[in-house]
Amino acid sequence: MFKRWGILVAASVLLVACSNEAEGQEEVNPVEEVIDEIVEEVEVPEEETTLPYMAPFTGIGVEKELTQRPVLVTINNHPLARPQSGISKADVIYEMLAEGNVTRFLAVYQSEIPEKLGPVRSARDYFVDIAKGLDAFYIAHGYSPDAQKMLNSGVVDNINGMQYDGILFERSSERKAPHNSYISKDNVLAGAEKVGASMEISKIPKFSFFESFEGVKLGNPVSSFSIHYGSGSSFENKYTYFSDEGIYKRETAGVLTIDKETDEAIKIANVICMEMPHKVIDSSGRLQLSLNDGGRAYIFQAGIMKEIEWENIDGILMPMENGVPAKLVPGQTWISFIPTSPGLEEMVTYLP
Repeated sequence: MFKRWGILVAASVLLVACSNEAEGQEEVNPVEEVIDEIVEEVEVPEEETTLPYMAPFTGIGVEKELTQRPVLVTINNHPLARPQSGISKADVIYEMLAEGNVTRFLAVYQSEIPEKLGPVRSARDYFVDIAKGLDAFYIAHGYSPDAQKMLNSGVVDNINGMQYDGILFERSSERKAPHNSYISKDNVLAGAEKVGASMEISKIPKFSFFESFEGVKLGNPVSSFSIHYGSGSSFENKYTYFSDEGIYKRETAGVLTIDKETDEAIKIANVICMEMPHKVIDSSGRLQLSLNDGGRAYIFQAGIMKEIEWENIDGILMPMENGVPAKLVPGQTWISFIPTSPGLEEMVTYLP
């Protein structure tokens, strides 16, 4: 970008007249004549402003240091719960299976807590494990038996709609239960105060970020791909890269993923697929996920796909490349958990 500066050049001409009547003398009569103004445009580069701080979960530059504790919210992803509210403001969104081949989101908010979040859904034990690893203030509405034990024992600071339905959590008349529980930003903060939870960040993730798109060079060009949970189309997610914007947009079952509050498509900088064992543990189809052992992963960014790995580093599931945290493009990141069976090759499909 450039600023335009006008430089005014004014010229005056002195006309000298000689008188024949005054012998041996010259009479000088200065006459000032103003010439038309000439404006010359000179392009001067505008100095780039480097912001002094960086958002720890997105890598985006900010003017003030962000000290907000992460808030982790279980977001309902049933077809009757779409479109969701507040997902465009999340720093990171994890998508993973619950029972019955239905996925749920775990949305991380640290840069900003939106005014409305939801629909909020119930907790699972591995959701609580992720909240613990992030040292996040955890929000859910309901729980599995194992998750209830963990929450009651104080594994993480949390509030739950089972105790605060109609108090901190509000039911929308636009949808039917259990797809209609929402919480506001004000009630998130009020809930933290009610249970005595600090909202100051105490654990900074060790995510690494590129300084520009030029850093994303090595890999396979892939502009569109899908991640398919289950056998139907209800949880088939398609991601398409838009090079003019430098982001991915997402569709599920052929419908663009938007934020209900803004009616705009979400904009994703990185999509990461982490492969891990999934095991059915009860007659209701509840699952156990192996979050500690690490494994194979794919990362999609700037229209490039790379095969990498993931590790659990101090409780945080970290994309890794050549033994160090894989660099991310600044912006929102989506992380999909992929069952080892059928695996990455079966569930992730490259599209023309």
